[in-house]
Amino acid sequence: MRKRRRVGPARFPLGGALLALSLAQGQQSQFAGSVPAGAASPTPAALTLQGAIQRALATNLGLLTSESASDSARGQRMRALSALLPQFYGQATETAEQLNLKTFGFPTNIGGLNIPTIVGPFQYIDVRVYGQWTAYDYTLRKTYQSARWSERAARLSAQDARDLVVEAAANGYFLILADASRIKAIEAQVKTAQALYDQAADRQRAGTAAGIDVLRAQVELKQQQQRLLAQTNTYEKDKLALGRIIGLPPAQEFILAEETPYAALTSITQGQALETALAQRRDYQSAKAQARAAEEAVKAARGERYPTGQINADYGAIGPTLNNSHGTFTVAASARVNIFDGGRIEGDIAQAKAALKQRRDELADLGAQIEVEVRDAFLDLRTAADQVAVARDNLALANETLMQARDRFAAGVGDNIEVVQAQESVATANDSLILALYAHDVAKSALARSMGGAEQNLPKFLEGK
Repeated sequence: MRKRRRVGPARFPLGGALLALSLAQGQQSQFAGSVPAGAASPTPAALTLQGAIQRALATNLGLLTSESASDSARGQRMRALSALLPQFYGQATETAEQLNLKTFGFPTNIGGLNIPTIVGPFQYIDVRVYGQWTAYDYTLRKTYQSARWSERAARLSAQDARDLVVEAAANGYFLILADASRIKAIEAQVKTAQALYDQAADRQRAGTAAGIDVLRAQVELKQQQQRLLAQTNTYEKDKLALGRIIGLPPAQEFILAEETPYAALTSITQGQALETALAQRRDYQSAKAQARAAEEAVKAARGERYPTGQINADYGAIGPTLNNSHGTFTVAASARVNIFDGGRIEGDIAQAKAALKQRRDELADLGAQIEVEVRDAFLDLRTAADQVAVARDNLALANETLMQARDRFAAGVGDNIEVVQAQESVATANDSLILALYAHDVAKSALARSMGGAEQNLPKFLEGK
């Protein structure tokens, strides 16, 4: 029994984009969303690939969240620095007071002299500036160094998020291009099926074809129409998904203003890509910075055993009134040494060491992951290029087979089973070619991401450079 092809639309896996997003610490939903910018226009917008990428870089939620995290790390670094700097504040107080000396144990009779027990009421004004400086604290210094490296890691992570956004926007754009190509291919199949049906109907009326030929042609026509409806629905939904990534209002219609012509990538070798990736990948540099921050945190924990020195001072004027006041000051220097803390410092050191080991393990894992991503991208590029060549040859053969089958049916040599089978073969060949072209573009996008600097590399890779 001849097997029928499924009617539903083929789905094109997002490949590298979803893989990269799934690796983003559970933030896939953030990178798939955005903060819509502007109001929807009744006129469809013409969207280029570069335009889609730039809109995504300005509005994508994942990137905005990463930049906010970088700003937060900067604030933490500033707080750590403030603990090392002198702190000053001013204070002005006006006091009205009346004292009962009995409360403080003063005698009320000394040598037969009666001393009043109530003093006051009286008042005075004190205007004073206070200062405090931790002159030496090894832990605070290392905590500041750790915060500096953490800020650098957060900044690099935000830069890495740009690569994720570029990949997601580009793959969404490629997906819509593939959807549009499938719609055109299915529309051509619908026209062919309509012509086959009309031909079968004409031959039946002329008495040269059986009724089964008309029914068979009609079934094929309906199937192609069903595929067209399903693919059109997929196309519109994928456009909505891309709009979410790049921050378009949901009601904004747009059309793709350019296509990505097929061009084999031969300008870079796998070895060059691997070397570039470890040097340029911002997430790898961020992981290195996180490891350095953890190293400084271990030093900070060990420094809790070291003595600390602090200086406190104040200066101000005090008196019944400002005009009747006198300057006073206090300066105090102190040193503090931990003698016994019940194991708290050992616990802090153990926690810091565990965090450091985790960061170093994550760094080693990420280095291996980057190498795998680069190798995967080259494998996908080679396979997709071979598939494109084979699919083009297969499509040409399928079209030739369809033409000969239609000629045989028109000449009355046979029924239209061969024509329907040939038409299905053309549809399959079209799908294979479109999917291979899409896979090739996605592999270029994945390579640009895996090497770092996707914003600069992707346009060159699409041109085959």
